[in-house]
Amino acid sequence: MTIRLKKADFEAIVAHAKAELPNEACGLIAGRVDGEVKVVEKVYFLTNIDHSNEHFSLDPKEQLAAVKDMRANGFAPLGNWHSHPESPSRPSDEDKRLAYDSTASYMILSLMDKTPVLNSFKIEGESAEKELLELV
Repeated sequence: MTIRLKKADFEAIVAHAKAELPNEACGLIAGRVDGEVKVVEKVYFLTNIDHSNEHFSLDPKEQLAAVKDMRANGFAPLGNWHSHPESPSRPSDEDKRLAYDSTASYMILSLMDKTPVLNSFKIEGESAEKELLELV
């Protein structure tokens, strides 16, 4: 599966994640599935109610509002994204444990180096498979 993300959305995710430091930032992605390509039409920025640099929980009220917005705009939920302030762009053991939807894309932004790194994963149990991420 390929994820297609606008460069402007990538830059907005990076800006939001930097603004949330030292905590993890998080949100949802929505759009449409076009064959083997998930096209991200909208990125949602949600509050990390854990206020932690090692894990996140989406604010349930904001999550519900985002899902209502997706429905109103005809978008499909594609997955979520969160930042790793101090670790690489790959799923942690906790990320794998909490990945309850094997059809979702889990985007992880690492801010540990000067240049932010964003990867997307399909997670099933202990297995995390990297998805192709295209910035357009």
